[in-house]
Amino acid sequence: MLKELKKLARKHALLNAYEHGGKANLNAVIGKIVAEKPEFKAKIAEVVEEAKKAVEEVNKLSLEEIEKIIKKEKLKRKKQKYVERLPALPKAKKGKVKLRLAPFPSGPLHIGNARMVLLNDEYAKRYKGKLYLVFDDTIGSEEKYPDKEAYKMILEDLKWLKVKINKIIYKSDRMEIFYKWAEKLIKAGLAYVCNCDEETLRYNRKYGIACEHREQSVEENLVKWERMLRGYYKEKEAVLRLKTDMKHPNPAFRDRVLARISHRKHPRVGNKYKVWPMLEFSWAVDDYLLGITHIIRGKDLVIEDMMEKYIWEKLGLKYNPVFVHFGILSIKEAKLSKSQARKEIKQGKLMGWHDPRTWSLLSLRKRGIMPEAIRNFVKKMGLSLADVELPAEILYKENRKIVDKIANRYFAVLEPVKIKVKGLSAKYAEAYYHPDFKRRGKRRIKVNSNAIYVEKGDLENFEGKKVRLMELANVKLGKQAEVISKELKHELPKIHWVSEPNVKIKIIMPNGQEVKALAEPAVKKLKVGSIVQFLRVGFARLDNKKEMLFYFAHK
Repeated sequence: MLKELKKLARKHALLNAYEHGGKANLNAVIGKIVAEKPEFKAKIAEVVEEAKKAVEEVNKLSLEEIEKIIKKEKLKRKKQKYVERLPALPKAKKGKVKLRLAPFPSGPLHIGNARMVLLNDEYAKRYKGKLYLVFDDTIGSEEKYPDKEAYKMILEDLKWLKVKINKIIYKSDRMEIFYKWAEKLIKAGLAYVCNCDEETLRYNRKYGIACEHREQSVEENLVKWERMLRGYYKEKEAVLRLKTDMKHPNPAFRDRVLARISHRKHPRVGNKYKVWPMLEFSWAVDDYLLGITHIIRGKDLVIEDMMEKYIWEKLGLKYNPVFVHFGILSIKEAKLSKSQARKEIKQGKLMGWHDPRTWSLLSLRKRGIMPEAIRNFVKKMGLSLADVELPAEILYKENRKIVDKIANRYFAVLEPVKIKVKGLSAKYAEAYYHPDFKRRGKRRIKVNSNAIYVEKGDLENFEGKKVRLMELANVKLGKQAEVISKELKHELPKIHWVSEPNVKIKIIMPNGQEVKALAEPAVKKLKVGSIVQFLRVGFARLDNKKEMLFYFAHK
């Protein structure tokens, strides 16, 4: 495996460097390796290490040396064919499948939620089934609580992802149903009201000790339950617990809490209710009543499966949905949890949910990441139970396939340095908006030989050397550059530029940094939402035309 990986890393480092003026990009190389050999995803650490070594070696070579190696070894990209990776659902019949999404409305959906959402949507469409959106808006912990704006944001995210929802349900509208089921469990001797403090509850559960309240009579439990509903108890003074086996091998399954008290105000129903069900209890109720046939969710929720099954079995319900699990899929660059992101937004450390560091779907939309790219990314990961952390480049690769065709090309210089070009007689340069779609026409760029702006890094790297000013002239680069040939030589390293007049733009980078740059005048004609490729810089989306504010997508 190592020998093949090294060979693959070297090949893609060479090809990537050749396509980008002699310098390979590490993330792009990693993406190409994993795309060609998907089985290497399981060894992503080794992939990153070998790619890093290959990029470092290749970047020491000149463009001419790279080109010679590519020609000599006849290196080329392997064409990839998409293979459907989603297996059939067990016991699934067309027209009979019912699925549900159950997001907690504490903020917009993020990249981690996308897997759950899109897998359910893909299967609903495949089997011509129904997909319900069930807002899990019960009041949770102090750190995790429903947010009024989140409902709307989630609906907008689902619309953007082109997810078809057949019915919208709010758990906060179903509280009386949960109360009736709780009463049913109490009357059946399956649940009891516990007045232990949190520390005692945890201790007893850890050591398999039944608390003193477990053997209360049904009548006493019903009285206490009524007191909970009427607000007789303060928060944490009483909880409703399910009777399981206090010697169960998994301590977390021992007499789990079904409902607890909260006097906090709910964004939809205010202070109407004082007792809120735990999510797994509400799922047990709703999955049964809604007739959900397949429950697709992360493997970290297996204990919730156990809870649901236990309740159905003990109540004698003939209901046996199929549980389908997948492993945790995370993106290396997406480190913030939704709770942490919300906290930092409140503290002013983040601009809002649109801040690229949140990795919310809203932030990806701002950057020009297409919904189809996210869908393809999720589908290719499939239903694997393995926990995988991938570089963002894997998602960017999917997006690049889409935006590369629609994005027109423009020049923009991020760290502009002004030079003069002796012998440059051209007053205009012409360049196609897209080299592969020439029918889109050309843009005409005005040129002032006394005011050409190039990247600071390009000037430092190529000063005194021959380079090609893209679509303009071959020059010997320097503060006082000189034209060496009007006929463009494609074997020379190419660098981008802008002249005067130009447009001042701002670009929000993935790390939240705002970069000021100069762009060619043609960008003034762009509409808000346009996705462009700034040559040798990367793809970006225009978000605010008045401020000429772009969000950077990726290389």
